[in-house]
Amino acid sequence: MLFLMNDVVLNLDALSLAPPVAARRFARLTHKFVDSLGAELFSEDPMLPHHDLERAERLAALIVAKTPEINAALFVATAVGCPLDQVQSRYCQIGFEVMSLLYERQKHGGLTTVEADRQVWRRLAA
Repeated sequence: MLFLMNDVVLNLDALSLAPPVAARRFARLTHKFVDSLGAELFSEDPMLPHHDLERAERLAALIVAKTPEINAALFVATAVGCPLDQVQSRYCQIGFEVMSLLYERQKHGGLTTVEADRQVWRRLAA
C-alpha cells in the first residue's frame, strides 16, 4: 500500500499493516490520539519522512489502522520543538492514479515538495 506523508510516498507492506494481534492492540487508540502522536513526532522533527523513514512508516501504519480510507497525511510544524498545538495536520484519500504518479516521480528523483503540494495539498495554490 502506498501512503503519502507530506512529500514522501511510503510503500507500506499490506500484510504488516494489521496483523490480528496488532489490530486488537491498537483498537482502543483513537484517531485523535494518533493525530497527537503525529504532532509530537513532527514537533521533534518537522522533516520526519526525510530523516526517519521507519518512524514515518509506523505513524502511517497507525493512521491506516485507525482510518483505512486515508492514504495521505500532512503534518506542518512551525519549528523544531514547537508546541504541539502549533503542528497542523490534514488527511485525505488520494486516487490510485495520482498516488502512482507521485510514486513513479519519487522513484526517479522527480518528486518535490512543490509537486506534492500541487497534486495533493494545494497549500501554495494562491
